[in-house]
Amino acid sequence: MDALIKLLDENLEYISHEIIEDTIYIHIKSNKIVACCPHCNTPSERIHSHYTRSFQDLPISGKKTVLILNNRKFFCDNEDCNRKTFAEKFDFIEHKAKKTKRLEAEIINLSKNMSSISASKLLGKSVATVSKSAVCNIFKKRNTNIR
Repeated sequence: MDALIKLLDENLEYISHEIIEDTIYIHIKSNKIVACCPHCNTPSERIHSHYTRSFQDLPISGKKTVLILNNRKFFCDNEDCNRKTFAEKFDFIEHKAKKTKRLEAEIINLSKNMSSISASKLLGKSVATVSKSAVCNIFKKRNTNIR
């Protein structure tokens, strides 16, 4: 399972998993020692706190997948920076997103030729729980990023 998690980010580490009905819940954490402040790019090793962040990913063996990340907040050690703390960031997911980038790409691929209602129903059966408004928002976000 650890090798599967490393496909998202080499700095992630598998902790445990559980299968409940049609969903696999995978608990993961980062093993990075240093994180850089996104505002001033100053590296920091000082951990402020931890919090849990969960998001959906592509299905595994026909089961929906939810990743539960033990995310860390760090202190910014740059006295000139406006931010005193920051959360570590990952390339595979946007800030505050509830779905990985690769899941969003799959949602767009599967639903581009149908209504958001039909797409929501199709995706909910085997890929991920996605509301019709979420399908619309993903398309809107993708079109904004293309421009």
